[in-house]
Amino acid sequence: MNTKPEILDHLMEQAVAQDDHPTLADSPMLERVTFVCRYPRNRAPVRFLMACMLAKIDRPDIDPRKPYTEIGDMDAFSGRNYDESFILPLIRKYRLPCNTTTAFLTPAFRNITQTFTTAVAIAGRPPELYTAALQLLDDVHIGRVSAAVLLVEILRQLVQLRNEADHRLATLLVAARETSASLPLSAESVVKIVIQHLQQKNVSRLPVLVVAAAYNAAKEQLGEAVRPLQAHNAADEQTGALGDLEITLEHSSRIVTCYKMKLKPVTRDDIDRALDKILSVPNRVDNYIFITTEPTAVEVQTYAAGLYKSSGGVEIIVLDCIAFLRHFLHLFHRLRISFLDNYQELVLSQPDSAVSRSLKEAFLIIRQTAERLLMLGAEEA
Repeated sequence: MNTKPEILDHLMEQAVAQDDHPTLADSPMLERVTFVCRYPRNRAPVRFLMACMLAKIDRPDIDPRKPYTEIGDMDAFSGRNYDESFILPLIRKYRLPCNTTTAFLTPAFRNITQTFTTAVAIAGRPPELYTAALQLLDDVHIGRVSAAVLLVEILRQLVQLRNEADHRLATLLVAARETSASLPLSAESVVKIVIQHLQQKNVSRLPVLVVAAAYNAAKEQLGEAVRPLQAHNAADEQTGALGDLEITLEHSSRIVTCYKMKLKPVTRDDIDRALDKILSVPNRVDNYIFITTEPTAVEVQTYAAGLYKSSGGVEIIVLDCIAFLRHFLHLFHRLRISFLDNYQELVLSQPDSAVSRSLKEAFLIIRQTAERLLMLGAEEA
């Protein structure tokens, strides 16, 4: 008997083979699938459906509308188990445009103890998205479509979405390479590009990449190197890291500087937690630096500066992200384009769960626009 990963791989092969040909002849049903798969601002329902369909394929006796063992019926099942154990690896393996966290812990699907009939009102937005998802569950339950056929159609559409995003990114990269001016961008233009990028949505990973790109660009001058970045959603306690970014001396494993990124004001509590971590390790860092995108109170700055002696000689400071970048680019002025290239490489190489496709595309558009404006200005001059 095929294992669940083998079932999914087989269904994926069918989805890819279908290409532009839907597996569903029922137009309203196909519209529901398309709506759920392609709705950009809420990806939980599509992952939820995938888990329920896999469960129905694996165990034909279950009711796909009962993905909670708490329901207590013999035909109920753990949708979260299917989701986390089998759907997540599938998403990662094929780079499918889905959330990387389980759908069953989202507010709309959390703590449900009833069958998902079409009459159930789910507190999710938009309501019509959840209505479409519940109708698809009902379609499978009453036999309008098999779970396998529905899952193949879902996978087909997700593959299309992935390929469309890949094509857009590739097109932007080609355009970016073709856009070049005889005069390189100024340091302030580079700063402006990063500022505009940080003004997008879901940018929590970007400050880490800003600092990492600076060190990568200047590693020969600094004699220091960035340790491999941890997963974006991994807690420091899980990884054993002191912070979001760790810097070592070149050809050494000793961490000399640690960065902690904040998209909100740094507080005394943040500094105290950092101090506890610093004091818990045998080899103290030289610098523990908070990088923030928000203003920091003077008393917090003063408190951090006053910990040098009690920390055993560790400098704890709070720096503004853009101020840090601006100073770096003027201090290493000849490395400003190297910084930008390194930042671009880091942004594009991050998994979509850390830096979304839209955020990657936004960077390329912002950079291309800046370089085109410079080129046009140089031509006019």
